[in-house]
Order: sequence, then C-alpha cells, then structure tokens
Amino acid sequence: MTDYASDLNHAARYGDDIVTAGQPTQEQLAAAAREGVQTVINLRPDGEFNEYDEARTVAEAGMRYVVIPVAGPGDINETSARQLDDALAEGTPALVHCASSNRVGALMAYRARYLHDTAPAQALQIGLDTGLNPSSPLLDAMRDKLGVER
Repeated sequence: MTDYASDLNHAARYGDDIVTAGQPTQEQLAAAAREGVQTVINLRPDGEFNEYDEARTVAEAGMRYVVIPVAGPGDINETSARQLDDALAEGTPALVHCASSNRVGALMAYRARYLHDTAPAQALQIGLDTGLNPSSPLLDAMRDKLGVER
C-alpha cells in the first residue's frame, strides 16, 4: 500500500497491513482498492450512515465487506473483538473504520488485551494509537474494561 490513508480522517496504521480511520468516502474506498486493500470492516451500526451504499461500493471495487456493529461501550466485548480478529485473519490489507475511529481504537484495544494477551496499559495505548479519542467518554469505559487505573 502506498498512501491512500493520508486522505482518510483520523487515519492510523497498525502494523503493515491494517489502517484504522473515520468514515471513508466512495473515492477513498476506490483508492484503497487500487492500493491493494482486500477487506473493509465497518463498525457503524445499521442506520448510522446513509450517504451512499458502502457495501455495494466496496463489492464493486472488488473488496470484501464486513460489518461489526459497535454502537457504544456495551458492544465492545469478546464477541465483537473475535469478529474483528476473524475478519482480519481472513483478509489483509484491511481498512477498519467507524465514524471517527474512536470505536475502532476501543475495539482494537479490547482485541489486543483479551485475544492477544497484551498487558492492560499497552492495550490501551494500542487503542489510543488506532483512534480512541483521549477526550471521549469511551476512554474511561475502556480503562474499566481493560483494567487500567485512572
């Protein structure tokens, strides 16, 4: 991949083959496909985004589309973390997004802690590095979920 991520809101790279970001445009999805992205993982629940048919746009670009609805802290759990882990295992390079990347970072932190046995503080840092907003109320919920003292 080259630099399709440079145009995405709140984009971050995690390793060599995962980009986390806020909501991509149709043009940004097309650029991601041209640069080799195989899988787009959308964490936005049904009805949260209706500007265009993202599933169709992704399919027409030749990528796989996975939806893991994460509306808030209650949806950041072992089930959604396992779904994310499975989707990443099935096809990278991948673009993982929500509206702003805040929920992406939170789920990446949970995944790191509970599926990859990362230490709590390090898992939280992964979350922050991949989009968890330090001024969001979700940060305190994630500290609690990860076992990181405030």
